[in-house]
Amino acid sequence: MSEPRDVIVAIDEGTSNAKAVAIDGQGKVIAQSSRPLQVQTPQAGWVEQRGEVLIDASLTVLREVIANVGAERIAALAISNQRETAMGWYQSSGEPIGPAITWQCSRSAAFCEQLRSDNQEQKIREVTGLPIAPLFSASKMRWLLDSLPDGYRQAEAGEICLGTVDAWLLWNLTGGRAFRCDTSNAARTQLLNLHSGDWDSEMLELFGIPRAALPEICPSSGLFGTTYHLDGIPDGIPILAMVGDSHAALYGHGLGEAGGVKATYGTGSSVMAPIAQPESSITQLATTVAWHDGQRVVYGLEGNIPHTGDAVAWMAQITGLTDGKGETLARALNELPASVESTLGVYFVPALTGAGAPWWDGQARGAISGLSRGVDRAHLIRAALESIAYQIADVIDAMRLHPDFHLASLMVDGGPTRNPWLMQFQADLLGCEVLRSNTPELSALGAGLLARRALDNLDDAQLLALLPQHDVFTPNAERHALLQREWQGWKTAVARTLTTSRPPFSGE
Repeated sequence: MSEPRDVIVAIDEGTSNAKAVAIDGQGKVIAQSSRPLQVQTPQAGWVEQRGEVLIDASLTVLREVIANVGAERIAALAISNQRETAMGWYQSSGEPIGPAITWQCSRSAAFCEQLRSDNQEQKIREVTGLPIAPLFSASKMRWLLDSLPDGYRQAEAGEICLGTVDAWLLWNLTGGRAFRCDTSNAARTQLLNLHSGDWDSEMLELFGIPRAALPEICPSSGLFGTTYHLDGIPDGIPILAMVGDSHAALYGHGLGEAGGVKATYGTGSSVMAPIAQPESSITQLATTVAWHDGQRVVYGLEGNIPHTGDAVAWMAQITGLTDGKGETLARALNELPASVESTLGVYFVPALTGAGAPWWDGQARGAISGLSRGVDRAHLIRAALESIAYQIADVIDAMRLHPDFHLASLMVDGGPTRNPWLMQFQADLLGCEVLRSNTPELSALGAGLLARRALDNLDDAQLLALLPQHDVFTPNAERHALLQREWQGWKTAVARTLTTSRPPFSGE
């Protein structure tokens, strides 16, 4: 008897790795493959990748997983992707017009500052739900067009495609036959009208982006296209979901249940809470589309942090820990901070390409403060890990201003969450349970669940039965009280790095 066609393969194209994960009909991961990705920093504050490399790595891991599982079992594909990264390519050839400008890149900071000087912030926020920041895609797309002698004319004529990574992957998977993006990725461009769900004419004019260059916006769950003309990958496999990786992780944790706040720890971090309506007056945070499941839109309140895992990697490098690899390095990052009782007053503010939420200062730069003669590598590594927890707590502090917000638990995923010391510190700092997914590939799983919804027409109750379990970290009340004082010191350290005269954010 032949195997059933029940497997969904989710491509999870991140900043540091391209992965493919095969998920069976019971929601279990049965095969996976990964390839590391590099970033380039040609100038201070500039961060980019090669679009061709993103595609080659994604197709390589997809082929390996399909070969492992067997092509006859593959029912559909799903895509989870790094967000805000902007790509441009020629419609006729599919060749990139420039680099993939990543979400971390601040090369468009001057343009963003000009928008702010022109008093455009309130209008942009009202329409898109997003603050002015070089994080988002529109200013990066503007830069790509400006880098060409006649970029705007070509884009207006439909000769150039502009898109986020989901659109770039879909274009290549379908042999250039499908030019679409999902609503969660569109919501991160600063060009989507949150209320209409379509590209906004006023924003297109403001950023100088022709509508003809942009993809069609679709729900996150549904048919986007089918594979075509790819070596080692059968034609005709439907792509049934596309969604930003942080949104996919929130979906994979609990389908967006109220009170469940999600933090994805990766190169940077996203903290997201589901909300019912797109209106929000909290200027420190973004209001976004979490996903469109094909029937309803779920919105999200979100704070984006550029440097979390990346900050620890940087600190490990400059303190010589990169001599260790894999499990050796992971063990050191857990044991070193636990080997000292504190950082001896050291704070590391990793604003390496600017400060994200809730500060939004693209010109801020990182700083290590509080150094004394007794500080050694363990204290510095501990300060780097603490900076992750402090930044996530800062965002949650801002979320408390929303009338619909309450924190029942913090659901976490991503590579750094494998560090039990960090997870306990986060629980003690926030004073709530931290629920760590025991499935490390949660973004891929969330995208796979959205594809499963479309494939088998499942409802929420049926999908909830497929969700993975969590490991629980319970806060210590005494430590919680102590860390509130340490947190105030962190906020003072952050204030020293900012180029604006804002007081330390208190969430009040």
